Amino acid sequence: MWLFVFIACLIPSVKAIGLAEGIYCGLENCYDVLSIDRNEFKEKQKDLPRIYRQLVRRYHPDTVKDPAEKEKAVKRFQVIATAYEVLKDDDTRSDYDYYLDHPEERYYNYYQYYRRRVAPKVDVRIVIVVTICLISIFQYISAQQKYQEALSYAFKQEKYRLRAKEVAKQRGINLDDGRGKSKKINKEIAEAVIQSIIEENMDIRGGYKKPSFYDTLLWNIIILPLNLSRYVWWYCAWIIKYNIRKEDYDEEAKLYLIRKKMGLSGSMFNALTEEERAGYLAEELWKEEAYEKWKDKREELEREKLANSGAYKRYIRYMRNQAGNTISFLDE
Repeated sequence: MWLFVFIACLIPSVKAIGLAEGIYCGLENCYDVLSIDRNEFKEKQKDLPRIYRQLVRRYHPDTVKDPAEKEKAVKRFQVIATAYEVLKDDDTRSDYDYYLDHPEERYYNYYQYYRRRVAPKVDVRIVIVVTICLISIFQYISAQQKYQEALSYAFKQEKYRLRAKEVAKQRGINLDDGRGKSKKINKEIAEAVIQSIIEENMDIRGGYKKPSFYDTLLWNIIILPLNLSRYVWWYCAWIIKYNIRKEDYDEEAKLYLIRKKMGLSGSMFNALTEEERAGYLAEELWKEEAYEKWKDKREELEREKLANSGAYKRYIRYMRNQAGNTISFLDE
């Protein structure tokens, strides 16, 4: 708003309170420009396009040959076009009527005029919806590319190819190039069958899983009210069950607490194997004391693994020989 006030202050003031140059039809009344009585506008509003076309044909600059008169015709044509644009739009016409009735509120009228001019012509809601759709399409395409990368990697792994051949044999498909009871299949078709079986049986999770519409931003916004209501219901049930009634945690609650302590997202935690999650439950990692012990033990194992690494040992020797006592990563 301050921007419009600043612009209004820069505009030269008129000598008297009334119509001002630079906004709407300038020093002319837009109703008079189109030869319409303001009090009868509602009755003649439907005739506005016809009146405008008549004036356009009459004052169009192309109909004037004399250069001096042509310049006047251009200015007149611009005023007529401006008057039509002002009066045909209900909101702009409402601002203009207020401008005519309250000429003393000059700065407010300037603000309303420039606000309309710089305001976006497209409905903001449409822009938001289109933006969300484009982001969702990009998400889906990106996920599809990652999924194809994971499949390409799996296609090259011999262990997956051997399993695919075993599945093909179980289905009665002979993929060998040699002789067999089944119909001989050329190399390209055999490769296509192997890839199809691998894709059918691969369980890819995490960031490279198979793309789904349900993972896009658009779907998550659509179901946001449902998810919020579910979360509120779940949170209230958690408070009542475990904080008020002091019941023991069930397996689902234990896994939730473990995931929160580890700082893993739902998709990352679900990507863990059943054996890993069973191990966490067996170690009772939902308990603070047990988790801290497990964390310290894990960090110690990581340090030992790093210390036994050949690359790390070379790094240690380099630091001792070249950089003096500046090692701070591990205290040896």
